[in-house]
Amino acid sequence: MGRVTERRKVLRIRDGAVSTRPDTLVAEEPLEIRLNGKPLAITMRTPGDDFALAAGFLVSEGVLATASDLQNIVYCAGATVDGSNTYNVVDVKTAPDVTLPDFTLERNVYTSSSCGLCGKASLDAVRTTARWPIADTPPLRITPELLASLPDRLRAAQRVFDRTGGLHAAALFSEEGELLDTREDVGRHNAVDKLIGRALQNDALPLSRTILMVSGRASFELAQKAVMAGIPVLAAVSAPSSLAVDLAAETGLTLVGFLRGSSMNVYAGQDRIALREAAAQG
Repeated sequence: MGRVTERRKVLRIRDGAVSTRPDTLVAEEPLEIRLNGKPLAITMRTPGDDFALAAGFLVSEGVLATASDLQNIVYCAGATVDGSNTYNVVDVKTAPDVTLPDFTLERNVYTSSSCGLCGKASLDAVRTTARWPIADTPPLRITPELLASLPDRLRAAQRVFDRTGGLHAAALFSEEGELLDTREDVGRHNAVDKLIGRALQNDALPLSRTILMVSGRASFELAQKAVMAGIPVLAAVSAPSSLAVDLAAETGLTLVGFLRGSSMNVYAGQDRIALREAAAQG
């Protein structure tokens, strides 16, 4: 797994029996994202898919929208005092016509594996104008049975979680339920950024006929990332936040929470759920 996992010695206690053994842990390291040579953000992430993570982060921030907006992404050589490359600093070079954030504000966003974006001046600053309004042409309709199948399929795709038990995952599914891509990271927002960044690199945005499935809860930030990528359906195995529900209602995002087995709560965008008529009347 390279830098994705690390080994540490632990004291193991089981039913009163004590032993020492190595344990596999998920790696967590900082990644600094620079934009055209200027520092923009630092996130704590699991190493791997760093270029996709940076690209996806910039889609969520409203900087990038198409593959042509991105010239290249490179690791920064000489990232330490001794000139060595830590592979923890990436520089994203945009096309000349891309509008850049206002560096004069010295916002230097810090993101962590637990909270996602921090340091925004206000909620209004987070509500970035979406490039692709979530509209269904033709209408997207998903059955509860299809949604119910997604958590187990996401879990089956979590290779690193099987070894560590310490990673979040995000997956993109087609409207027919085909698994399109899956990413893991110590931060759920990073896993989503990696998915969106890969889609940008493949010139596949907007993701207007897909379902985003995430482990854990559905925060405002994850809802925002879905909206910014044009994803019409966000499903989570745990609870959404009130702000995530508000954003979903405002933008037309279908938001599903507590998706466990055949049970789920639909908090917004119920029109995309294809219910049997008898059940809908009940």
